[in-house]
Amino acid sequence: MTLAKLTLSSKNYSSWSLRGWLLCRLAGLQITERRVALDDPENRAELLLLSPSVLVPRLTHEGASVWDTLAIAEYLHELYPQAGLYPADRIARAHCRSVSGEIHSGFANLRSALPMNLKVRHDKFPVFPGAKPDIERIEAIWAECLGNYGGPWLFGQKPTVADAMFAPVAERFLTYAVSLSPASAAYCRTINSWNLMREWIDDARREPDEVEELDYEF
Repeated sequence: MTLAKLTLSSKNYSSWSLRGWLLCRLAGLQITERRVALDDPENRAELLLLSPSVLVPRLTHEGASVWDTLAIAEYLHELYPQAGLYPADRIARAHCRSVSGEIHSGFANLRSALPMNLKVRHDKFPVFPGAKPDIERIEAIWAECLGNYGGPWLFGQKPTVADAMFAPVAERFLTYAVSLSPASAAYCRTINSWNLMREWIDDARREPDEVEELDYEF
């Protein structure tokens, strides 16, 4: 396969970077990683949820430059349909695209109340009431997918785009000890034990940089 370049932000804090990286690895695309410094103003604004523009991850491959996670998913699906990024069944594939799009475009209260931080674990954490409807909706999505397709992944026996999109959410729930249904908790454990997720977390824990604003307990 042609070597590609994936521009990433912090592995500890950036959920968008995680999603793009997982998608590339699921597709089997060989990549080199380029990191954007945390002191880069645009990067810092994205991590602190101060900017509506998400410029990372950015996949550069054979003349194409793709900088949105769902755009990356579609690009990779076009190139490597045999990788199974989306379910083979038309109805399941439409469902996968729908829930992936929903997490991509919404849940702002969850993002601000429970920022991604893979280096920490809280035994107890006060969840902002405004984030609770987001948590309930995510659990409803997971329950429907796991019920319809049998788990352990959202669409059956192997991870898809949807699992890459929801992986940062599962890690947030673990980080902040969010109270979940048994099925949701089991799905979070599936994500956390995923070999690709363990590789990413190991890299995140070796990351020396910190964004102090994201380490406050509130």
